[in-house]
Amino acid sequence: MTRYLVVPQWQGSPSARAMHLIDGAEAIAGDLPRAATTRVKVPIEAGEPLGTDIRRFSAVHRVAETVTHTLAGSDEPAVVVGGDCGIAIPAIAHAALHHDDLAVIWFDAHADLHSPESSPSGAVAGMALRATFEPIDLPSGGVTQSRVILAGAREFDDAEWEFISGSGLRALTIPELADPAPLVAAVAATGAASIYIHVDLDVLDPAVLDGLALPVPFGLSLEQLTAAIAAVRGEARLAGASIAGFAPSSPAAAIDDLGTILRVLGALK
Repeated sequence: MTRYLVVPQWQGSPSARAMHLIDGAEAIAGDLPRAATTRVKVPIEAGEPLGTDIRRFSAVHRVAETVTHTLAGSDEPAVVVGGDCGIAIPAIAHAALHHDDLAVIWFDAHADLHSPESSPSGAVAGMALRATFEPIDLPSGGVTQSRVILAGAREFDDAEWEFISGSGLRALTIPELADPAPLVAAVAATGAASIYIHVDLDVLDPAVLDGLALPVPFGLSLEQLTAAIAAVRGEARLAGASIAGFAPSSPAAAIDDLGTILRVLGALK
């Protein structure tokens, strides 16, 4: 049975709707099998930077340590449900400990490639992908950059563009993801036998899902996303997964979106 960690962290998000991420995580949790689901307690307070360049560092650090401790009890794959994208940082670090052949596929409308120094917001979610291969002051790192694939991003800051241009990090556009073949080829090119799949729901077009923390137009359809996930899962062993970015405006609005989200979760488990 797939195990789930529900992590309603909002402190890592730069969105004005950040606190709605709590409601989103809890709404998803309501449809998960209770016996296979663990809820991670998230601090109530916003948190302090504690001398770092990461906003609300004290809170996100506490959550990251708790996620690390909770996952440490098993090396079986888990699906981590957020919350903001920062919840994936310790989960990927954990997966990398058990799979030295790990590749990361990061579905997101945003690049999430800032360093703490380059980030205009200081929000950990905007550093989350980079933290998979350049450790920050959290349980992080463990993956080589050559085994990281950014999929579906269409909103970049200048510093992120510069990083991609200088590093050669593989980034697949929305048109390239219309067919799963380029993504499957990109995973094969890494030589990895295991994959971690992260899905920020804003990779989907806003017409598909209303409750997005940071919507960006011209995203994937639900069918394109689930087909891409299914295709790469057919080529490599799943070492873990995460889903983030659900920020419904109300409980009623959450219900309207849950069918879509459950289809994404179904593809991941």
